[in-house]
Parts: sequence; C-alpha cells; structure tokens
Amino acid sequence: MRAFAASTAVVDVTGANLTIAYLVLGVAVVALAIAYGLRAQVLAQGEGTANMKEIAEAVQEGAAAYLTRQFRTLSYFVAIVFALLFALPGDMDVKIGRSIFFIVGAAFSAFVGYNGMWLAVRANVRVAEAARNGSAPKAVEIAFRTGGVVGMLTVGLGLFGAAIVVVLYKSDAPSVLEGFGFGAAMLAMFMRVGGGIFTKAADVGADLGDCAGMAADLFESYAVTLVAALILGKAAFGEAGLIYPLIVPAIGIITAIIGIFLTRLRSTDKSAMSAINRSFYTSALISAVLVGLATFTYLEDNFKAFDGVSDAIKNETGNPRVLALGSVIIGIVLAAAIQMLTGFFTEVGKRPVNDVAASSKTGPATVILAGVSVGFESAVYSALLIAAAVFGSFLLGGGSVILSLFAVALAGTGLLTTVGVIVAMDTFGPISDNAQGIAEMSGDVKGEGAKILTSLDAVGNTTKAITKGIAIATAVLAATALFGAF
Repeated sequence: MRAFAASTAVVDVTGANLTIAYLVLGVAVVALAIAYGLRAQVLAQGEGTANMKEIAEAVQEGAAAYLTRQFRTLSYFVAIVFALLFALPGDMDVKIGRSIFFIVGAAFSAFVGYNGMWLAVRANVRVAEAARNGSAPKAVEIAFRTGGVVGMLTVGLGLFGAAIVVVLYKSDAPSVLEGFGFGAAMLAMFMRVGGGIFTKAADVGADLGDCAGMAADLFESYAVTLVAALILGKAAFGEAGLIYPLIVPAIGIITAIIGIFLTRLRSTDKSAMSAINRSFYTSALISAVLVGLATFTYLEDNFKAFDGVSDAIKNETGNPRVLALGSVIIGIVLAAAIQMLTGFFTEVGKRPVNDVAASSKTGPATVILAGVSVGFESAVYSALLIAAAVFGSFLLGGGSVILSLFAVALAGTGLLTTVGVIVAMDTFGPISDNAQGIAEMSGDVKGEGAKILTSLDAVGNTTKAITKGIAIATAVLAATALFGAF
C-alpha cells in the first residue's frame, strides 16, 4: 500500500515551476531550430557526379515509396486506437487530452522517422562526394551533422511534447502523458518491424530500416522514459517531480548541441571513432556537472519540503538531492560504459575483432563460431551493466517503493542526456554505408576516396552497435519504472 499512498495527493504546477516548464519548452524549440540549421548546412554540400546523383535519386524514390505506404496503413491503426482511448472511462478533459496526445506522440514519432530517412538518403551522396574530393573531415562532418538533425528532432520533439502536457494539464499531466507515450511507442514498433522486413528486399532497405526505424525507436524510448519519470515524479516529489524530469533532458539538449559541433576529425585521430568518442564523453561529462548544479539549486534537501506528497514520503529521512543526482549519474555512467564496452567488442583494431579476423584463416566454420562467441560474451557484460544500473538506482530509494522506482526512472532520464549525440551516431552508420554503396555503383570514387568511405563504413558499424545497446538499456529502465507506475 505504501507504493500507492501518494496517488490521491493534490499536485499543481504554479509560480516558478511553471516558469521553468516554459523555459524547458524554449530549450526544446532551440533544439528544433538547431535541427533546421544543420539540415540547411547538409543540403548545401555538393552532390557529386551525374552517376552518383542518379543512384541517389533511385534510393530516395524507393525509400519514399516504402514509408508513404507504411504511413498510409498505420493511419488506420491510429484512428482505431484514438477511438478506443476516448471510450475509456474517466474525466472528459483527461480523455480528450490523452486521445489527442496519443495522435501527437504518433505524429512526432512518424515525423522523426520520416525526416531521418529523408535527409539520410540525401546526405549519403554528399558524403560520397566529400570522400571523392579526398576530404575525410568533411565526410565525417556531413554524416554526423545529418545524424545531428535527427538527434535534435528526437530530443526536441520528445521534450516539447512532455513539457507542453505538463504546462497545459498540470496535475493531470501523468494521465495525459500515457497517451503521448503510447502513440510514440506504437508508431516506433511498426516502423522498426517494417524496416526490418524491408531490409530483406535490398541493401537500401537495410539503410532505410536503420534510419527511419531506429530514429523512431529512440524517440519512443525517449518519450516513454520521460512519461515514466513524470508519472512517478508526481508521487515521489510532488510538484517538483513534474519539473525535475524535464530539467535533466533539457540539459541534455544543451550538451548534445555542444557534442554535435565538437565532432571534428583531427589530423591526429586514428579514425572517425576517435572524434565521435571525444564528443560523446565531453557532452556526457558536461551533462553530469550541469545536472549536479541544477539538482542542488532546484531540489530541497528534505522530503518534508515537498508539496503534494503523502505523509509516508514526507517521513522519509533521506536527501532528495542525493537520490536524484545519484540516479541521473548512474544513467550517464551506464551510457558511457555501454559506449566503451561496445566499442571494445566492435571497433577495428581491438582484440575481439582481430581474433575473429584471425579465425578466418582456418575456414568459415571457425569464423562463425568465433563471431557468435564474441557476440554472446559482449551481451553478458551489457546485461550485467544494465542490471547493476537498475539495482543501484533502486537502492537509492531506501525503503520506499515509490522513491526506488522513481530513482530507476531518473536513471533513465540521465541516460537520455546523451540521446542527442547517440541518435547522431546511429544515423552516421547507415549514411556511411549507403555512401559507400553509391560510390561503388557509380565507379566515380577511387583511391583515397574509396579508403575514406571504407573507414567510415567500419566506424558506422560500431556506432550502430553502440546505439542499439543504449536503446535497449533505455527501454529496460523505462519498462522497470513503468511496471511500478501503473
């Protein structure tokens, strides 16, 4: 019973907290503006030879045809679920809001996926052209900033949707957010599965699935984690619990912008992965520092100071600042650990990759065995890291189930501070892969240009593996928190 003791508490968002919510909305709008600016930069680059343009146009046509057909089919499902949500019992204002924001969540998820694909299939030929001119730094910049557009759309729309619900519905925000999260999740599921099926049709399908499906998938993880944190935050921290989970990803947007613009290939870098790692760890470190400052500035140091929480929460003796900051730091550290672990198992030149390559000397069977065994080994370590993060954050809640589950949700929001850069890394992979395909089919990129694209393709395989691991970790944290939220 203790876990649900705060469910009847009256919570509102007023005064300074409402002002902070509007500031968070402003940060989300800034992210969308940055996305537009990066998009313009990418499209301003050269498209290469006539052969390269012709191949790129074929890719664009196929990708657009697939997504247009998919969205047409999904619109029927969205309409049906909208009606079902509206038919649920409850307050009329909440029912209307939940149903409308279900459509908003689905629309945002579709928008992120579609725009990620639209720009990616136009950036690939520009990356190939930069490589043809022998400029590895420019090729890396185009590919990563294309990913930056998708990253900014993901975090910008996700935070905008959550913040606008809090501003409009205040104490009823958690109920309305259920619709927003569900809409994002449903579209992401169909796009992820559909992209995987289309993968079997042709190589362009593989790139499409990675660009559209993964972007929507990460948007869904972002939205659902925010929903879980806000639902539990209302019970755990009262009014502050509806604002603090918005502050953390807002800081993540700021540091993601820094990370995207920091990603530049230096002459001393062994590969593009060095530049990407540098920007990721820098943005993660800045996030940790800024979240620490925000936590000690915004939150009180005792539970009795919170408005709208139950007596059971008020009687807790711990420090809310320690719980909140500790949980967020766990999420940031988890993201960095998965980055390092996945990089070790997938980067060219590392021992696992070299061992698998060496096994090819004795035939295909040993390559398969070596590859599968390395894959299983990496999965075990990743699972242990995620389990440790969930367990560690849960312990921070002390004896309260609500506080423990909120701590798990906050660990998820901590991981979200890296999502802007993570999505950029994820999109980098299929763009590099597709650029190499265009170069090979056109026959116009040779010598140094071909070497550049081969290197970027290898790095892209690593970044895709990293982002899948972090997407899974985010989903686990969100699912664990949501399990208790309802």
